[in-house]
Amino acid sequence: MLDLEVVPERSLGNEQWEFALGMPLAQAVAILQKHCRIIKNVQVLYSEQSPLSHDLILNLTQDGIKLLFDAFNQRLKETTQKDYGEIGSSRRGAVETNSTGTHEDVIEVYDLTKVKLKYCGVHFNSQAIAPTIEQIDQSFGATHPGVYNSAEQLFHLNFRGLSFSFQLDSWIEAPKYEPNFAHGLASLQIPHGATVKRMYIYSGNSLQDTKAPVMPLSCFLGNVYAESVDVLRDGTGPSGLRLRLLAAGCGPGLLADAKMRVFERSVYFGDSCQDVLSMLGSPHKVFYKSEDKMKIHSPSPHKQVPSKCNDYFFNYFTLGVDILFDANTHKVKKFVLHTNYPGHYNFNIYHRCEFKIPLTIKRENTDGQTETCTTYSKWDNIQELLGHPVEKPVVLHRSSSPNNTNPFGSTFCFGLQRMIFEVMQNNHIASVTLYGPPRPGAHLRTAELP
Repeated sequence: MLDLEVVPERSLGNEQWEFALGMPLAQAVAILQKHCRIIKNVQVLYSEQSPLSHDLILNLTQDGIKLLFDAFNQRLKETTQKDYGEIGSSRRGAVETNSTGTHEDVIEVYDLTKVKLKYCGVHFNSQAIAPTIEQIDQSFGATHPGVYNSAEQLFHLNFRGLSFSFQLDSWIEAPKYEPNFAHGLASLQIPHGATVKRMYIYSGNSLQDTKAPVMPLSCFLGNVYAESVDVLRDGTGPSGLRLRLLAAGCGPGLLADAKMRVFERSVYFGDSCQDVLSMLGSPHKVFYKSEDKMKIHSPSPHKQVPSKCNDYFFNYFTLGVDILFDANTHKVKKFVLHTNYPGHYNFNIYHRCEFKIPLTIKRENTDGQTETCTTYSKWDNIQELLGHPVEKPVVLHRSSSPNNTNPFGSTFCFGLQRMIFEVMQNNHIASVTLYGPPRPGAHLRTAELP
C-alpha cells in the first residue's frame, strides 16, 4: 500500500517521487514505469474520437488514484479521489473507448481504502485512522462551511487547492440537508462521523475553475521545452522554424538561478548540424535512417542504388521536433512536428509541438490569402480551405517488427505545399513533415516520407 504525502495546490507523493501539478504527461509515465513493481495495473483513459473534448487520465487502479491531464497542454491539472466513468482505455495491444461524460483534470484518489495519506507528516487516512470529518478538521483546521450536492448526495469541504467529498450514511438523511430546508442552515454542517469518499488536489481556489498551472521548475530537469513553434515561409513554401523556448536554471544543483527563462531561436533549411546545435543544443537522440521504404514511389532512376551513407535525425523529444540532415552535406533537409495525440503509434515519445503553420489559399479572382493551421486543426477543415489534395494519400502502417501489429491502425499522409500531413482516423493531425526547396533537377513528391 502506497504511503503518500498530500501537499495542497502542489503535489501527491513520497520521498522517492511525486506527482506535481503542472507536470508533463511523459514525466508522470516515466515515474510509473520506474516504479512498476510497486505501482501496477495502470490504465490510460482517453477519448478515441474526440481527444480534445476529454481530459487524458492515468488510472492507478490498484491504488485508487487518477491523474488527470489537460487535453490541450497535456500537463497535470489536479489530483482527486473520484469515481469517474471510463472515457477510453489503452492497454498493450488493445483499445477500448466509451465517450460518455466530461471530466475535470485532477490528481484523484477515489478509493481511500487502497492508500495511506498524510499531511505535514501526520496520517489522516490509513488502515488504523478513518478519514472522518472530525479527523479532517483536526488535520487541516477550519475552513468555509461544507456545500451539499443533492444530485450526488455528497458534501464538499473545500480548502485552497484541496477538496474532500463526504457521503451520507443513508439516503434518509438527504432531505435534512437540502438547501431549502430550515432556510439552508442545516447544510452548513457536515454530519458527524461522515467519511471522505473522494479527495481532490488542484490549483486555485475552486475545483470547477481549475486549470493546469505552469510547469514547476522542478520538472524541467535540465531540459528545454517549446512554448510555441512557428513555421516560417517564403514565396515557395516552408523555410524554417521559429521556436519560443522555456528553460530553468543552467544545470543540476544551481538553486541561485532557479528562474524560468524564455528565449527564441530560429533554424532553417540548409543550416548545418553545427548551426542547429548552437541554436537548440544537443538532441536527446541521434537516429540514423537504415533504409528508405518510400523510394519505391519515386520516379528517380537512382532509386535502386544503395546509398553509401545514411541520413540522420536529431530527435528533440521535449520540443516535439525531429530534424533530418543530409548524409553528404550535413545540412537540414526536413523538419517533423509531432502532435502527440493519444491513439497514435508514437504517443508519449514526444511532447506536443504547439505549432502554427501559415497556409496559402488561392481562390478565383482573388490574391493569395493566408490561413493558419495549428496543432489542434482537423484535416477536413484544412481541406475545406485548400481543396482536396491532388494525389491520393499514402497509407502508413507502423509496427515495431514484422510480426507485431499496430493496435491503433493506419494513418494517411497527404501532400500540400511542400508539407506532408499525417492524419489519424479520427481526423486529427498526428505529424507534419516540412520539406526544403527541391534541388535543381529534383522533383518533390508526396511519397517521399520518413
